[in-house]
Amino acid sequence: MDEFHVPSRKHRGALSHTDQTRTRSNRYVSTYTELAAEVRASGLLERRRTYYLVRITATTVSFVAAWAAVVLIGSSWAQIGIAVVLAVISTQFGFLGHDGAHQQIFASKVANEWTARLVASLGAGLSLHWWRNKHNRHHKSPNQIGVDPDIDGGPIAFVPEVAATRSGAYAWFTRRQGWFFVPLLTLEAAALHSASIQGLLSRTPVPHRILELSLVIVRLAVGFAVPFLVMTVAQAIVFILVQLAVFGLLLGGAFAPNHKGMPLVPKDIRVDFLRRQVLMSRNIRGGRVTDFMMGGLNYQIEHHLFPSMPRPNLAKVRPLVRAHCARHSVTYTETSLLESYAIVIRYLNQAGLGDRDPFTCPLVRMYR
Repeated sequence: MDEFHVPSRKHRGALSHTDQTRTRSNRYVSTYTELAAEVRASGLLERRRTYYLVRITATTVSFVAAWAAVVLIGSSWAQIGIAVVLAVISTQFGFLGHDGAHQQIFASKVANEWTARLVASLGAGLSLHWWRNKHNRHHKSPNQIGVDPDIDGGPIAFVPEVAATRSGAYAWFTRRQGWFFVPLLTLEAAALHSASIQGLLSRTPVPHRILELSLVIVRLAVGFAVPFLVMTVAQAIVFILVQLAVFGLLLGGAFAPNHKGMPLVPKDIRVDFLRRQVLMSRNIRGGRVTDFMMGGLNYQIEHHLFPSMPRPNLAKVRPLVRAHCARHSVTYTETSLLESYAIVIRYLNQAGLGDRDPFTCPLVRMYR
C-alpha cells in the first residue's frame, strides 16, 4: 500500500509538516490492515462456488433458450423483445467475466481465468485480455488523472483540463456532454466489441490469442448472422441494433455511477489504499433487482477494497466497511441510482465547462 506522497514542488510547499503527513498515512494504512483482518475473520472472503455454478448454468441455459426462441419465432417484430432479453443475458455474462477476472469464483487462478475467458468471449463477445489489462489499471488508481484509463480519452471529457483544449463544434458538444452521456452509452457495446478485437490483434503478447479471438468472432458472427437467416432484413437490423444498444446501456450504465462525479486525483499524488478506494467510489442503494442489474457493482466501495470477494458477500461486508469508515472519519458515499446519474450528468456538464473545483480531491484540499 502506498504512502501519501506529493513529489511536485507546488504540493511540497503546501505540506509544511512532512512528519505529520507521514503519520496520517501510516494511520490509514494501519486501519485498513485492521479492517482486512476483521473481514478475513468473518469468512466473507471465502469462495461461493455453488452460487457461481448455479448462476453460470442459469445464464447459459437462458442464453441458449433465447437463441432457440429467435429461431422458432422466425419472421416477427416480436423478436425485439427477445433482443432485449439477450442484451440482459449478455450483460450478465459480462459481470461473470468480471468476477472471474477478479478471482472471485474459484480458489484456482487458472480456473478463474478460463471461466472468465469463456463466459466473456462466448457469452458477451468481449476479450478477457483487453478488458483485464484496462480494468486492473483502473482498480490500482481510480479517478487518478493520467493513470485511470476510465477517465482518459474518448468523446467525453472527464477531466476539465481536457475539455479546455477543445474548440468549435467539439467544444459545443463538450459543454453539454452530460446530456449526451446516457444516449452515448447505447454505443458502448459496439465500442467494447471493437476494442476487444483490436486488443487481440495488437502486437503486444496475448495469452491464448488465437483461441480468444476465435471465440469472440464466433459469438459476434452468430449474433449477426442468425437474425438475417430467420427474419426479414428490416427486422434483423432492428434486432441487432436494439440488442447492441440495450447491452451497452446496461453494461456501461452499471459501471458509470461508481466513480464519475467523485473527486479527481492529480497524477503526481500517491494515496494510501483505504482512502484511494473509498473516497473515489460511490455505492448505489437498492434491493435484489439493483444487485442483479448492476452485477454487484453497486457495492463499489466494498468491491474496490476487497476485489476478490465473491459478489454475493459484498452486501454482507458493507456494514463492517461503513462502521470502519465512520470510526476513522473516512467519507463513505452512497446514494440512489437516479441521484447518482443526476450527479454524473451535472459533473460532466461542469467538467465540460472546465470547472474543476467542485470535484478536486479532498486530500488535495486537506494539505493545501
